[in-house]
Amino acid sequence: MTTRQAGRTLLAAQGFGGGAPTREPGRQRVESTIRRIAPLQLDAVNVFARSHYLPLFARLGAYDPAALDALAFGPKRRFTEYWAHEAALIPIEDWPLWGWKMAALRAKDHRADEWATGNVAMLDWLRASLADSGPVLASAIEHESNERRGPWWGWSDVKLGLEHLFRWGEVAIDGRTRFERRYGLAEHVLPAHALVTPTARAEAIRELVRRSAVAIGVGTLADLADVHRLRVDDTRHAVRDLEDAGELVPVRVEGWRQRAWRHRDARSPRPIRAGALLSPFDPVAWDRDRALRLFGFHYRIEIYTPEPKRVFGYYSLPILLDDALVGRLDLKADRANRQLLVQSAWREESPAGAAADPDRIADLVRAAAAWQGLPTIRVRHRGTLAVELASRLDGQEVVSELVDTAVVSE
Repeated sequence: MTTRQAGRTLLAAQGFGGGAPTREPGRQRVESTIRRIAPLQLDAVNVFARSHYLPLFARLGAYDPAALDALAFGPKRRFTEYWAHEAALIPIEDWPLWGWKMAALRAKDHRADEWATGNVAMLDWLRASLADSGPVLASAIEHESNERRGPWWGWSDVKLGLEHLFRWGEVAIDGRTRFERRYGLAEHVLPAHALVTPTARAEAIRELVRRSAVAIGVGTLADLADVHRLRVDDTRHAVRDLEDAGELVPVRVEGWRQRAWRHRDARSPRPIRAGALLSPFDPVAWDRDRALRLFGFHYRIEIYTPEPKRVFGYYSLPILLDDALVGRLDLKADRANRQLLVQSAWREESPAGAAADPDRIADLVRAAAAWQGLPTIRVRHRGTLAVELASRLDGQEVVSELVDTAVVSE
């Protein structure tokens, strides 16, 4: 395969190139898209929009985020949370697939985690508290622990305890309130069909690697392992089994030193028509090494970089046009003033940057502002694409000017 074919294969597997829906996507379309992304990483950063809302917007256009909230956090949710990449949404019925990891983390923590081995009484108290109260926010338990047990059990201890129980599968997440997790015993939160005997380790890893291949279309051993953060040696055994079964096909990708495998059902459409702003945690971009190999796109999120050292901006979003990552925008929602701030706009210096059509990118910015209910767009003249973008956004609803973004709090 050429590098470009491999990139198209990833994009097609991830749901790009099929055309935008002609009407607002309903709950069923939202659910099928979450399953296709597999897994959908959660993130609390809310500069433009919380990161987990963006991959669906990139693929579906202007959908209602309340549909995702209902599926992920509502009383009739179809997804739950686990460490399936980082913190991510997984189908509820997949809980048994992660039993091997829960058991491994429990054994490791009981053997080598100083906090877990030193706070057995705290963990027992948390179990008993959740058994009595049912699912509850961490902040409520923290308050109760201070009242009942005194100052030696601080907020951080309660949170650490709940997170350990969550890692071990004893606790599950019963939705969120203002994005704060609500913790409950797994048997109180999950339906009976999810609480069956955990899938055997080798079988579970093989299934997760198969799903990884479906989700990314083509990848190296490390790529396939990264989707669900599996060990490479475990992934190697699973790949061998799936190759023997004919589900994975060995391929050579132009310019890649490593071997690669393509899922037998993966498509590599030509041409591919797509336009989207990607979350920093979108599966197309989250594997920084793969983004560089496939698209020549060197990407580092700069949230944790001191402002004077940032190059592209606090929360820059990769710009996808057709089968190339052509630039990046640093967006921020100023909700108090109902405006979208384009704090910087950059064209890639690689050959892909030549395809950074400012008219199409302006359409993406307008769509993003409309989706977030922000009638005004302000463009800061920073970045190699900023002036062209600002000129395309001139209009009644747009203010194109140098904006002092420091007045808007992070």
